[in-house]
Amino acid sequence: MISPLAFVHPEAKIGENCEIGPFCYIDRNVEIGNNNVLMNSVTVLYGSRIGNGNRFFPGSVIGAIPQDLKFHGEESTAEIGDNNTFRENVTMNRGTAAKGRTVVGNGNLFMEGMHIAHDVFIGNSCIIGNSTKIAGEVTIDDFAILSANVLVHQFCRIGSYVMVGGGSRTSQDIPPFIMAGREPIAFCGLNKVGLQRRGFATDVVDSIHNAYRILYQNGKLLKERLEEAAQITPMTKEVEYIIDFVKTSKRGIIQPS
Repeated sequence: MISPLAFVHPEAKIGENCEIGPFCYIDRNVEIGNNNVLMNSVTVLYGSRIGNGNRFFPGSVIGAIPQDLKFHGEESTAEIGDNNTFRENVTMNRGTAAKGRTVVGNGNLFMEGMHIAHDVFIGNSCIIGNSTKIAGEVTIDDFAILSANVLVHQFCRIGSYVMVGGGSRTSQDIPPFIMAGREPIAFCGLNKVGLQRRGFATDVVDSIHNAYRILYQNGKLLKERLEEAAQITPMTKEVEYIIDFVKTSKRGIIQPS
């Protein structure tokens, strides 16, 4: 199931039942699991590690060296889990000495022309829109949705179940369960529709809402707001996640509009 018009390096490891289309290029030091589909003109470069059941559309480039001048050829990887879809012209760079690897989890959809830079970590079941660009060492937690043409600054973190509006750009962290958009980017309320679709109970959504009502109130220091949210709001795992996310944020969280 490997096209005679594809190049597969003899040292590359290819699993069972893979389809590799014409004009694909598979480099050495590449490992590809089972049941993957690489359509025509897909490039998989040195250091790539691909799991099972992934689909790569034409023009995808996986494992290219980082676009980082601090990279000096060190050993690193680009690691992909299972059942992801990489649409046309998606690019994913391998890691640098900073973390050593760029990682994508399972069940994600990466739409046309989006970029995953070095040392990024993307969790599971995320949707990243057309032409969105993820800079180096960004972390995106599970079930996040980023619309088209979103720009994410280096070192930012984006929480789970977030919806980021198209054309947004952020240089701060976006905490979980919310909608973010406008210019400059701002907190736009809870992602209620997304939470309902994912089966969150009404009381859980209410507790998340109360936590953000306290965290985004004016007139108090952030430390005081975090303490108040922990005292007043029932300490569900969702509220605990919010409080820990805000406490550990290194770039600060986005503010209300």
